[in-house]
Amino acid sequence: MKNTNYSEKIHTWGRAWNLSMMVLLILFPIAIAIIFGAAPDLQGLLLGLLYTAPMYWAVGFIEVFTYIPMLGAGGSYLSFVTGNISNLKLPCALNALEQADVKANSDEGEVVSTIAIAVSSIVTTAIIILGVLLITPLTPILEAPVLAPAFAQILPALFGGLGVVFVSRNWKIAIAPVSLMLVLFIFIPALNAGTVGIMVPVSVIFTLIISRIMYKRGML
Repeated sequence: MKNTNYSEKIHTWGRAWNLSMMVLLILFPIAIAIIFGAAPDLQGLLLGLLYTAPMYWAVGFIEVFTYIPMLGAGGSYLSFVTGNISNLKLPCALNALEQADVKANSDEGEVVSTIAIAVSSIVTTAIIILGVLLITPLTPILEAPVLAPAFAQILPALFGGLGVVFVSRNWKIAIAPVSLMLVLFIFIPALNAGTVGIMVPVSVIFTLIISRIMYKRGML
């Protein structure tokens, strides 16, 4: 049974922080424009938004329904504020839930997911600070040709490790989305790492539809 008081506090503070961050993000370019006298051309700005904003609105709308069941309410609010959901926050939360053997929609899962995402955010911030401080002395080492193959495999290794765990549980369900993504990324060159935010929700919806069909036909 879920703790109603806890859920109410999560939603209250989650809305407050998300709205606050939205205001701060909007105020930053406005402040830059005022301080440096570099206000954008209004017509060009509106025209650019007309072409790009609807895509981000659609992705943002879909991501709400995609991530919340996996991250829980608290984890989702925190993830939407700190960003990097698919690359960092989601793998950390799923691994923590897996290790704790709890579900995201339980009180325990809410706490575990939120703590995992919070720790991920703190660690990421600390690493960025260290990177800024050490970027000059470490640049020759990081740019060494011998390390290039290792850096290129960091994300594949991360998601591969998580994928093995979840695919092995439901390998029948995994066949359809994995096949779809392989076909799309192999035969459509325009799809790359920058389109992950769009393709994750697409894959989730496709998986839900295929899983429903398989369940109705007694294949699951």
